[in-house]
Amino acid sequence: MKRLGVSHPEREEDAMKERIGFIGLGNMGAGMAANILKKGWPLTVLAHRSREAVDRLVAAGAKEARTARELAENSDIVVLCVTGSPQVDQAVNGPDGLASAGKPLMIVDCSTSDPASTVRLAAELKQRGITLIDAPLGRTPKEAAEGTLDVMVGGSEEELARARPVLEAFAGRVIPTGPVGTGHTMKLLNNFLSMGYAAIYAEALMLGARAGLTPTTFDSVIRGGRMDCGFYQTFFDYVVNRNPNAHRFAISNALKDMTYLASFAQSATVANPVGAAVRNSFAAAVATGHGGDFVPTLSDFVAGQNGVDLTKV
Repeated sequence: MKRLGVSHPEREEDAMKERIGFIGLGNMGAGMAANILKKGWPLTVLAHRSREAVDRLVAAGAKEARTARELAENSDIVVLCVTGSPQVDQAVNGPDGLASAGKPLMIVDCSTSDPASTVRLAAELKQRGITLIDAPLGRTPKEAAEGTLDVMVGGSEEELARARPVLEAFAGRVIPTGPVGTGHTMKLLNNFLSMGYAAIYAEALMLGARAGLTPTTFDSVIRGGRMDCGFYQTFFDYVVNRNPNAHRFAISNALKDMTYLASFAQSATVANPVGAAVRNSFAAAVATGHGGDFVPTLSDFVAGQNGVDLTKV
């Protein structure tokens, strides 16, 4: 295992690139970090729950830090891909956090975070010589591994110009959205659409099943028509084919994002009744112990709540 502090020869092209740190090697982050390393960026990673991705990256040439502070000391740009705002704040301001290194740093937050928290944290860090931009992600772990994610970036033109080469290591599209915070706002709206579809699909399948319509019949009508889309296809890969990994996004994360959306609507003093209904669909699933299941299984939960088994229609 390569540890920081152990000298080793650097490739000449690596020496010409900024050093990248990566925190958050989960379903999305592991593929993103692998692509950063594959594209020749010097990479330092930090372990959290699982060592599998860390060990794989270290074997491929990455370094491993023991703390976020140590990672910051050996990085110029740090990419975060954690669950949400509390985890971002912990990585930055927690004990031995990134900010404790006391050095200029660019932090690229690819998490799905609360926009208000992002704006506040960016302003605080700016006073300490640290730049924070938001760069949340669209698409799935499959595209993360393939290096074809969509990235929505909130930051200045100069900040985006610096971060873009790193983002393009794992992105097919990099879309500027405006000043810091707008990337996370757009991400919430994107997830509102997708989680809204999930809630509608689940309810429609339940209603159809009550009338004797099988999920396969439902799919044969929708697929290829005007209501078909990429999200529909991954959702129904689970519904029809029972592929457990069709869409690896936890119901608890969906609830977190819809809760951020509710907070955003409240701060904007607007009514969002559809958003509240979507949030409640996921809240009910989480409250009954299904938070760790992936989003397409919401169809089974809604069906079960109404006395229907979609596998036996």
